[in-house]
Amino acid sequence: MSISPARAAAFEILLRVERTDAFASELLHSSRYAKLSSLDHGLATELVMGVLRWRSLLDAQIAKLSSQPLVKLDLEVLTALRIAAYQLGFLSRIPKHAAVHESVETVKQAKKQSAVGFTNAVLRKMAGSEWPRRTESADAAHLAAESAHPSWLVDRWVGQFGLKAAQEICAYDQTVPQTSIRFSDPGLDDELAGAGIKLAAGRLVTSARRVLSGDVTRTKAFHDGKVAIQDEGSQLIALLVGEGKRILDCCAAPGGKTRVLAERNPQSKVVAVELHPHRARLLRKLISAKNVEIIRSDIQQLRADEPFDRVLADVPCSGTGTLAHNPEIKWRLKLEDLADLRSHQLAILQAAMQKVGPGGRFVYSTCSLEHEENAAVVTEALSRDNSFCLINCKAVLESLRTAGELAWEGIDSLIEGPYLRTIPGLHPCHGFFAAILEKSSR
Repeated sequence: MSISPARAAAFEILLRVERTDAFASELLHSSRYAKLSSLDHGLATELVMGVLRWRSLLDAQIAKLSSQPLVKLDLEVLTALRIAAYQLGFLSRIPKHAAVHESVETVKQAKKQSAVGFTNAVLRKMAGSEWPRRTESADAAHLAAESAHPSWLVDRWVGQFGLKAAQEICAYDQTVPQTSIRFSDPGLDDELAGAGIKLAAGRLVTSARRVLSGDVTRTKAFHDGKVAIQDEGSQLIALLVGEGKRILDCCAAPGGKTRVLAERNPQSKVVAVELHPHRARLLRKLISAKNVEIIRSDIQQLRADEPFDRVLADVPCSGTGTLAHNPEIKWRLKLEDLADLRSHQLAILQAAMQKVGPGGRFVYSTCSLEHEENAAVVTEALSRDNSFCLINCKAVLESLRTAGELAWEGIDSLIEGPYLRTIPGLHPCHGFFAAILEKSSR
């Protein structure tokens, strides 16, 4: 018997995520799966993201019923078990017999014939058993287990933000984040409505739109490049950069922030730099603005004819503020990785600071919740270069609010010292950090 296209796609994607550094969200929207029907693509997305969000909880349930340690199972077998377990534990609308049967068939088609009986036995026991009820978390250990997060990560969040905020972060991570989009043509509101897309105003940024229903990726406006999917927090980071005659975006791909910079500064030159060839190619596809120059280069090697008055460095980071969108990160990231990331981020920051002209401003940002990648990097960079000073982000946010660009009223909640800090679950966006530095005019 054949496996449904949705489950076959989910199985294939989950194997690639485990075996490579691929991200599920990118694979789901790749050309390989573009021919799936809307229903099949929706189910494949549900299965892939559901398994990745709840992996540790699924594994605990499988381990209770397995006669073998999970570490001894072939990845194909464990992945098929996880897909079935997610359906049995979280998707009541799918018949149990279908979830069991198709995962057994998946193991057969993966040529793991010796594991077919084992898979069938585990899943039949699971189908007839009750899943443990999740309860409100009283401490970090319980929160990590109940919300399917690594304990070391939750321990850090509880220590940094407090238990209540950590609960909000974990809860947000386990939900499907609302799609936010940006476009500059006001006529697109009506065009998207005509295509069956129901929109609402942005909650953080006034120029953003939230998609309440409909698939915006299947609209003509999206395929024509008139609409960009972009988290509201990401849009806010770009707004912090402000206006300038020469603007540098240091780590530009995939291009959402570059697009905002170009739209807000149509008469200015925007230089978008990207190190990786495939990401630079993606940038060229997505950015059509004539005032943008795209350069493939390491920012540390970039030679500029003259300095820039506005610079953005949205640096590569752990991405712990984006786990709702990229849940695989929490199973890949290790505590020791943060030191390597910090070293790389500091090198980018210091190189980018050299590109800022007198009186110019620099925005350093990440989508990480971790102190080592954020304030610690900025503090060290400032200790090495006293020609820069910190600008309080609150003043810039107040200016954006006065100008009608910031929709969020509780500005104080967005501030941590002089920095911008958005927290998933507390704010209507992913978790972002930003610092604004200004270079002395002397």
